[in-house]
Amino acid sequence: MPHRGKRNADEVLLLALACGATAEQAALQAGLSARTVQRRQADPAFQRRLQGARDDIVKRATGLVTAATLEAVQTLRGLQHPSVPASVRLGAARAVLELSMKMRESADLAARIEALEAQLRRCG
Repeated sequence: MPHRGKRNADEVLLLALACGATAEQAALQAGLSARTVQRRQADPAFQRRLQGARDDIVKRATGLVTAATLEAVQTLRGLQHPSVPASVRLGAARAVLELSMKMRESADLAARIEALEAQLRRCG
């Protein structure tokens, strides 16, 4: 992909690297030399921008997974309908129980960590 100017090249480079391209692949996509990519990657400001781009990708993916969670739960509930074969209902019930226990455990751990962090702030 050709680029127009350093700013656009950096944006293409950031996106390519954030999406998992190698330095060589990202250089080709951004129309930069491998050495220029190495220099950019060594720059702390570029590293922060790259980490920010990666964080944004993770946040977006997390949002998509969260949105799909409700549909998945509804699917499991649908599989518990009396018209569904007993073996399928049993599997759905086990999945619901496992997931609910994991979610409860995760919420409990988050609350405990939050309490510990609050305690540390008061002591520090």
